[in-house]
Amino acid sequence: MNNRLFALLAALGATTIYGLNHTIAKVVMPDYIGAFGFIMLRVVGASALFWFFSLWTPREKIDRADYLRLFFAALLGMCINMLMFFKGLELSTPINSGVIVTLTPIIVLILSVIFLYERLGTRKILGIAIGFSGALLLILYGAQEVADAPNITLGNILFLINATSYGAYLILVKPLTQKYHTITLMKWMFLLGIFLTFPVTYGDFSQVQWDQLPFDVIWRMVFVVVGTTFLTYLLNVYALKTLPASVVGAFIYLQPLITIVYAVFTENDRLDNVKAVACLLVLFGVYLVTKKGRSKKLDSRLG
Repeated sequence: MNNRLFALLAALGATTIYGLNHTIAKVVMPDYIGAFGFIMLRVVGASALFWFFSLWTPREKIDRADYLRLFFAALLGMCINMLMFFKGLELSTPINSGVIVTLTPIIVLILSVIFLYERLGTRKILGIAIGFSGALLLILYGAQEVADAPNITLGNILFLINATSYGAYLILVKPLTQKYHTITLMKWMFLLGIFLTFPVTYGDFSQVQWDQLPFDVIWRMVFVVVGTTFLTYLLNVYALKTLPASVVGAFIYLQPLITIVYAVFTENDRLDNVKAVACLLVLFGVYLVTKKGRSKKLDSRLG
């Protein structure tokens, strides 16, 4: 019973960190560090942490046959995914990011249909349509002017690209997770991420005035590197050892709620009717896509 409780708390902790991250990271950009510079800090910091902790894990050699898959997993998960999310966060708002990123399970399903030939039922098709209608509502009609959000429409589109690249990363990396230790994969992918992102991120990173950063900015940077990038992955892995993947995955429904509450409470964003409706549509769409049950029976009721 205690193991299950700790696993639930771990999953809740990871989701809470993700939810808070939307606002915590947003406050820092672009005044103290640009979005791309933040990514360099993130991949270098996370790489150092994973390589350090790898000293206490079994030494594994990556098979040559897996080099290409590992490279593209790093390209999607540690390069495109992170660049699009942080640039989108710099241009848009925390609530928009918290809502659109929740589309990831729907993106994974669509990519599974395309590349893994997974079958779609009426319920899942309806979930995809409803979920994306919420995202489109934010992109097309959620662009009211907000302080520190210079291009909300473009930022929301980047969030959608972020969710798509992360969904593709999950599918691509899954066979590797069955074959190698978690720390082994993370240390190599984040190391690759440094080289893949360097041409884009170095400019912003080199402009940071490190000796003039206030404590309020420093702790936010540490939170993103240690909390959002490193700790969340370990918490989710711990939770998955005790809980079914479906239970851990269900915590994604809490992320937009945590994001909205924290962003509004700290006065870094506001919840209007468009955002509220979009959030409900996305969450309902994700619920339909991830809901377990006999598709034929449910489909017959829907159709």
